[in-house]
Amino acid sequence: MPDASQSLPRQLDVVIVGGGLAGLYAIHRLRKLGLRVRAYEAGSGVGGTWFWNRYPGARCDVESLEYSYSFDEQLQQDWKWPERYGTQPEILKYINHVADRFDLRRDVQLNTRIESAVFDGKANEWVVRTDGGEEIHARYCVMAAGNLSTPRVPDFKGLKDFKGKWYHSGLWPHEGVDFSGLRVGVIGTGSSGVQMIPIIAQQARHLTVFQRTANFSLPARNTPMPEEKERRHKAEYPARRAAAMETPFAIGGHPKPTSSALAVDKVERDAAYEAKWQEGGSISYLYAYTDLLVNKESNDTAAEFVRNKIRATVKDPKTAELLAPKDHPIGTKRLCLDTNYYETYNRPNVALVDVRSDPIDSITATGLQLGSGTAFELDAIVFATGFDAMTGALNEIDVRTSDGAVLRDHWMGGPLTYLGLMVAGFPNMFIVTGPGSPGVKTQMIASIEQHVDWIADAIEHLGKHQLDRIEPTPGAETDWVHHVNQVADSTLYPLANSWYMGANIPGKPRVFMPYVGGFDRYKKHCDAVAAQGYRGFTLSRHETVAA
Repeated sequence: MPDASQSLPRQLDVVIVGGGLAGLYAIHRLRKLGLRVRAYEAGSGVGGTWFWNRYPGARCDVESLEYSYSFDEQLQQDWKWPERYGTQPEILKYINHVADRFDLRRDVQLNTRIESAVFDGKANEWVVRTDGGEEIHARYCVMAAGNLSTPRVPDFKGLKDFKGKWYHSGLWPHEGVDFSGLRVGVIGTGSSGVQMIPIIAQQARHLTVFQRTANFSLPARNTPMPEEKERRHKAEYPARRAAAMETPFAIGGHPKPTSSALAVDKVERDAAYEAKWQEGGSISYLYAYTDLLVNKESNDTAAEFVRNKIRATVKDPKTAELLAPKDHPIGTKRLCLDTNYYETYNRPNVALVDVRSDPIDSITATGLQLGSGTAFELDAIVFATGFDAMTGALNEIDVRTSDGAVLRDHWMGGPLTYLGLMVAGFPNMFIVTGPGSPGVKTQMIASIEQHVDWIADAIEHLGKHQLDRIEPTPGAETDWVHHVNQVADSTLYPLANSWYMGANIPGKPRVFMPYVGGFDRYKKHCDAVAAQGYRGFTLSRHETVAA
């Protein structure tokens, strides 16, 4: 076999970076245009987020009948979801089914990391290089690398001295981990921590949870899928999907709120919160009133209701207060969903340690030590410390142009995009659910489909008009970033030190990254931009230099 680096470059119409939900749908959609496409995936299987995140209890926080592709009606009808919320193994099984059903695997190259992507202005094409030395040339590049795909292990001193085993929620061993009889430390109480802690607690001899920031979590109320609910939902799928497009979160089935939380008395308000609490789910709770994410006083009523639930559940008052968040409005960080999370702290083998007042100083050979000198003997450590979100995956690739533009430099002060879809100065490079789009604040698959459809339509438009280059104007990019920030500033979101702001990564610029104006408003705006001949973009034709 000749070395990959010695073989001729592969010629494509579109190179896709990532083989998760976005990359797979991009293959399907762009193939329909008759384009030569190929996706490159670092993992040994497709699935993206759901391939990597195999930690105990990993489950989607959007109901499975909603968190699924809508592009094929027969697929929607045929697939049976066993539970209200899909587990990681079940979602991965579904993604693999889709890959097989639509013959997508033949255009996916696994175990391949993209190291660089350079736009050659003269040849008018992207030159992409893999870690195996392979070179790919393509007119268009679609970055479908994911928002939560760059796991972050904090730089604790002494980690390499630890004699036990350590794990990261986003890099979980495929064979699983048995914590039976072990003294385990979990660092982090975000979504993955909240999901895994109850399960690890059932196995471990002793579990110590190290919490810097308490997060709000609501009960998922997960159940096996009721047959009648599934039948009714499937019968109404087209109407339900259309209705979801008209909501801020791209999730249907929740009546729109009609009044402010302050327009009703406490008794009525608490009864509404109680009903939502019993129903389970996060969107429903935040949809109780019109102003929970824009009015601090209204938000306080919803937050205090949850804090009181925590106080009523957790028997030790000191632990309860540590678990009750007081430093951010509810919903301004990703609202967690759980099964018996707060109840877990009533177990005799579970302890909570506040590392905000006494931070972790170092990992030792036998465990972990706090700044005060307090030491914990541990056999295993789990980092539930999240990701370098939204920009991490792209910043890991050396993206540049022959004109000297470098994406990392362009984004030095925070990510700049137009519509979250493209970057000024980087022609023919599209991003799926990038910073500046509502992706992470929505039902993610709906946003993926909307983005990929828009990208496919743009490429088709260029072809029909004998054009071969599209890029946003710097002015359009500046205006969009300003709009994204303006919308965020009109809400309570920036009050939280969240990964939406890059706050979990030391030295990362504090810029609010997602668009929180709502999926419905965003989709209409994107459609209008396209209908107006791609307003804010420069479309052109380039005579390419003959090879």
